[in-house]
Amino acid sequence: MTRRFLLIAFLTVLVLFRVSPLHARPRQSGECPHKDAKPHHSDHEAMTSRGEQGMGFSQTTTAHHFLLKADGGIIAVTANQKKDAVPREQIREHLAHIADAFAQGDFDIPMFVHDQTPPGVPTMKRLSKKIRYQFRETDKGGQVEISSTDNEAIQAIHDFLLFQIREHKTGDPTSLP
Repeated sequence: MTRRFLLIAFLTVLVLFRVSPLHARPRQSGECPHKDAKPHHSDHEAMTSRGEQGMGFSQTTTAHHFLLKADGGIIAVTANQKKDAVPREQIREHLAHIADAFAQGDFDIPMFVHDQTPPGVPTMKRLSKKIRYQFRETDKGGQVEISSTDNEAIQAIHDFLLFQIREHKTGDPTSLP
């Protein structure tokens, strides 16, 4: 009887500790999904989990790409299946929010997802008035074009995008075309 009681008590504690505070209540419109989340370990699996929380869509049914351009670069996210309307709309909502947030110097989501301040962010914040963020829908998702005419800002954008390429393991080119 004692062993059985201890086993039930142990299993109950395990179940209670697996309940995430992010899933305990519905998110309010416009509320940042990672606001009260506890950081995880810095490995790729933990980053992917934080990405799902911070971005609001599956990281396994979508693809990220980070492309360097002479005047900045592009963040592109697509649903793996064109017919998947839900992730496509979630991607578009997220990227539209990212374009607005970055333009205001708010890089909280990538800082949460990566559990650190990505390279380039401090400079991008400081030079925010010299950087343009333009969201655009694509067939399977969306993209944010980041551009500037300021050389220091362009270097910061490249540093940020190169970090994203490494962290998300996208295989995108790490040099200008």
